[in-house]
Amino acid sequence: MVRAPVERVFAHMDDHTRLTSHMSESSWIMGGGSMQVELDAARGQKIGSWIRLSGKILGVTLAVEEIVTERTPPRRKVWETTGMPRLLVIGRYRMGFEIVPLEAGSHVTVFIDYALPEQAVTRWLGYFLGGY
Repeated sequence: MVRAPVERVFAHMDDHTRLTSHMSESSWIMGGGSMQVELDAARGQKIGSWIRLSGKILGVTLAVEEIVTERTPPRRKVWETTGMPRLLVIGRYRMGFEIVPLEAGSHVTVFIDYALPEQAVTRWLGYFLGGY
C-alpha cells in the first residue's frame, strides 16, 4: 500500500525516468555499468510513445526499445518491447502497473510477462536470474 491518492501515484509511476532511475547509475547490481533512457516528445506518456534504454553492463552493450500500449490514467499503464531486445537476463517483455484506490491510499501492482533471451549465450542467465 502507498499512502497517497491514485492520481499522485500514477503521476509518479508514469515518469519513466523515475522507473529506470535504479539503472541510471553504476552499481554492483548493474555489474558496474548503467543504462541511459531516451524518451520521445510525449515522454512515454501516451499510447504509441516510445522509450529506449541503452548502456553497458559487465562490459556488454545492451539496448531495448519499448512502446506504450495501454494508458488509462490514473489506474493502469502497460508497455512492451519492440524488435529484438539486447538484454542479459530477459528477452521480449510486456510490463505495467495497476493502481487501485484504498481508503487510506492506493494499492499498486507491478507486473511483467517475459520470454527468456533468444541468444544462447545469455539464455542460461535467464533460467537462473529471471525470477530475481
